[in-house]
Amino acid sequence: MAGGAPANAGEPATGAAPAAAAATVEEQRLDRAVPQEILRRSGFDSVAGGFARALRSADSHAEARRVVDRQGSALWRRAVDRAQGRGPLRGDLSRDDDRPLYWARLAMTRELRAWEPGFALAPEARERLLAELERTSRGQDTMDFPGGGRTGGKGFKRIVLTGFDPFTLDRDIRISNPSGATALALDGTWLRTPDGGLARIETAVFPVRWADFAAGTVEETLRRRLPEADLFTTVSQGRVGRFDIERTNGAWRGGFPDNENVSRTETVPVAESSAQPQWTSTTLPYAAVVSAETGRFPVYDNTSVTEIPAGGTDQVVRPDGPTPGSTARAGGGGNYLSNEIAYRATLLRDRLGLRDTLPGGHVHTPVLEFGAGNTDPATGSVTDPGFVRNRLDIIAQVRAIVAVAAAARR
Repeated sequence: MAGGAPANAGEPATGAAPAAAAATVEEQRLDRAVPQEILRRSGFDSVAGGFARALRSADSHAEARRVVDRQGSALWRRAVDRAQGRGPLRGDLSRDDDRPLYWARLAMTRELRAWEPGFALAPEARERLLAELERTSRGQDTMDFPGGGRTGGKGFKRIVLTGFDPFTLDRDIRISNPSGATALALDGTWLRTPDGGLARIETAVFPVRWADFAAGTVEETLRRRLPEADLFTTVSQGRVGRFDIERTNGAWRGGFPDNENVSRTETVPVAESSAQPQWTSTTLPYAAVVSAETGRFPVYDNTSVTEIPAGGTDQVVRPDGPTPGSTARAGGGGNYLSNEIAYRATLLRDRLGLRDTLPGGHVHTPVLEFGAGNTDPATGSVTDPGFVRNRLDIIAQVRAIVAVAAAARR
């Protein structure tokens, strides 16, 4: 099992298991009507029950690890298969919907957090099980290219793409994230590039939580993948009605609450912080992407940042990028977790010595909007034809942008 600890890790030799932990802020939203409807209308409402029964049958920490690994991986495969048209369509939600994965995962983590095993399980061991469930149910451990890395096979390019969970759920709990939907739709798929080449895409989804990023989940997932790749792009939802290729990423957390309603205002915490740059840059072929016909939404090369100039104290917006010696306050993609994943991924690229050879950066999608007459979260439905059409168009355009980028020469 990937990333597993020894079977007895964290288990005291004797004693009862500690009391189960309370549900998290994210998990507490599960009992509201909309998440339950999404789970029911997608057929994912049985996932947590099956997981709970499997956990109850585990008679050791080692068996619990196997249950978590199997069922987390099965949830990711089920969500990918649903998005890509494999297997029966359970429920009436469209296949492109990313929300069943999000809510089913939370239902599983809540079961794991509340589980009271018949054997001793230290809190640290339960946390490792939760981390394993997160990793496997997000596709973070299965980004494997046919034939291995760049030198393991000929005739196709290898593309790494990441997406995000839904967020701002207290504003509108119906929200879907088109970047997560794109990751499900494209994982393990092949595409033809405009130059006639062939490319393979491997994807993963990340949480909208400051703490997970500080713990290194991005670097842990991508450290082995970037050296294998010919191109990578982190993807998130951005502005209304437009795509942006974010030219510059900043080392600053701006404090907007995450999915746990936690705020962080600080320098992005990374390893080797003494050598941490204030800015990192895209190496995606932005000029080629912006000039190509990729779909109905306009695509922009976004060069704006917010900085504190060298020797200054006040924030200044710079439309053409940062000035020498400045301190970051927002990258082109802002100062939330979309900027942070771009910063972390491109910093990792640079620290791995791949800056001159690996195209990579961040793509912001348009905001996924509900259709006319369905914009009020208090009275609106969980889906509508315009909502589905918008999500499908965004997915298709991300795919086209990736194809153009894979074929372009920087």
